[in-house]
Amino acid sequence: MVKQWFWYDWIMLGIRLIISVSLVLTTIRFQEGLVLSLWIVIFWEIAAFSIPWVCLLLNYKYYLFTEILLFGGLCIHLTSLFPEAFPSFLASAFLIAANSAHRSYHWTAPAAVLVIPGIFYVVSPVNSYWFMVTYYGFAYVMGFAFHLLIVNHRQNETIRKQNAVLEQYMSQIERITLAEERNRLSRELHDTVGHAYTSIIMGMEALRSELATETGIQRLDSLLELGRKSIEEVRGYLHQMDSPQQSLSLVQSLQKLGDEFQEHARINVSFRAFGDEYQLSRQAIMAFIRCLQESLTNAVRHGQATEITVSLQFGQQDTRLEVYDNGRGMEEWREGFGMNAMKERAMNLQGQVSVYTKPGDGTLVTCSLPRQAEMEDDLIQLLIVDDQPFIRESLQMLLDKYQDLNVVGSAEDGEQAVELCGRLQPHVVLMDLDMPRMNGAEATKMIKQQWPHICVLIFTTFQDAEQALDLLRSGADGFLLKSTEPLELADTIRLIHRGGTLIDQGMSHKIFEKLDKSVESTQVKAVNDYDLTYREIEILQLVAKGLGYKTIASKVYLSVGTVRNYASSAYIKLGVRNKEEAVQKALEIGIIVS
Repeated sequence: MVKQWFWYDWIMLGIRLIISVSLVLTTIRFQEGLVLSLWIVIFWEIAAFSIPWVCLLLNYKYYLFTEILLFGGLCIHLTSLFPEAFPSFLASAFLIAANSAHRSYHWTAPAAVLVIPGIFYVVSPVNSYWFMVTYYGFAYVMGFAFHLLIVNHRQNETIRKQNAVLEQYMSQIERITLAEERNRLSRELHDTVGHAYTSIIMGMEALRSELATETGIQRLDSLLELGRKSIEEVRGYLHQMDSPQQSLSLVQSLQKLGDEFQEHARINVSFRAFGDEYQLSRQAIMAFIRCLQESLTNAVRHGQATEITVSLQFGQQDTRLEVYDNGRGMEEWREGFGMNAMKERAMNLQGQVSVYTKPGDGTLVTCSLPRQAEMEDDLIQLLIVDDQPFIRESLQMLLDKYQDLNVVGSAEDGEQAVELCGRLQPHVVLMDLDMPRMNGAEATKMIKQQWPHICVLIFTTFQDAEQALDLLRSGADGFLLKSTEPLELADTIRLIHRGGTLIDQGMSHKIFEKLDKSVESTQVKAVNDYDLTYREIEILQLVAKGLGYKTIASKVYLSVGTVRNYASSAYIKLGVRNKEEAVQKALEIGIIVS
């Protein structure tokens, strides 16, 4: 165990070293009056100097015991031979007071000020007892004052480090928030202006066959050229809206975050990347950045770490981020808002965040997200539902670029969507909400009731948490805003097809707030104590009834993979390993009734 030394540690070591060297030289000078062998006394003096100092690196209580016994015993022996040697314990009284803490003052003060001088008086009653008590009392008081100076210095250092970490944290929050806002604005412009240009171009292409004259065709070609040039200019403006951070890769972003944290918090952060970096969605990149930011802050604020190691591994199946610190660790890990937000982000991407911590062993935070790669042998059949023709056409053009996505049909309202689901049996439905005749909410409920295996992804511009919560209960597999980029949309479709659930970040916080308010009194206790969500409690209650994952999936209109994901998350929060232990734990905390 390596202890970081400060200026006051060197001062105390210097005082102790000077006293010990002087004591050895004086002993050699007056060796004729010794009862024991000179080398035995010198060995005793060396041990009385070194052993307490080694103990101080481990625990201050060990130091106090060894200092009083070894050095105090040495001074008593020397005072019994040489009455003038009683001041040799003064430096020890000073150091004992300087290194005492809490309740140790209750016994170190009497030992150093009353007991040791009393023994001096007994073995050599040359000097007055009260004179020696005053003498050592003054030394002890000076040591206590020095201790207060040390405590004040440590508190100031802690406050300075905390301020540095908080300033760095706030700067990162501001930067990432601005980046997310730029993304939102650019996506909104892309969906409005970009789709408008796309529908105009497609409409003019459709008119080509209806024009008979050569002049009309030339005019149409010039209009098409103007439209394509205008949409390219719009795309150029959108790219200029991106912040410099957006142009960085994941490795570069994490490396920059670590370097900035090291500079502001004065903590050594080492970063390593393994494997060939591949393209990730913006949601995945943002999840890793947030995870690293929260882990770095927790390592300093709560773990008091001095060394942090960050590892990023690009695997064939997943991308893994590991953050290890050498802090003090914890006996029992308690998740705060930041850690819950990290886990929420990872779960939305079908990943997970785990934490290992132990007192004196530091903390290891692991964030793992599955790689959303194209799979040609797993062709995903899509149905697009939207009342705007140009949006349906634009989505089909965007999604047809991916080899593993196949648009098998499109519908302009909910009634047509239900009809096509029965005839085409698509894997995933992209569902708009505001449509004539039958809206997306009603269509989603009908589809999930008749065909639970069909995944429904709500793809809209709304942010109504109440309606979103109702659709989640009806079986919707995810929510995504129309401002989402094509790669993000494709990755979300793959994620939902494989059994995952994804909710847009801006909407998820509102939904979880609604879920928390709907939990009953016994469930509120479970939410507060174990951070269980409404859906996790619902899954636990069905598991307690002896239902299998497939049966539960059909009852709550979720995929089997999503049910397993919720169950695993609940098991981790409850600290259990299987269904039987989970049911027993749920009975104990009152989630279910026997």
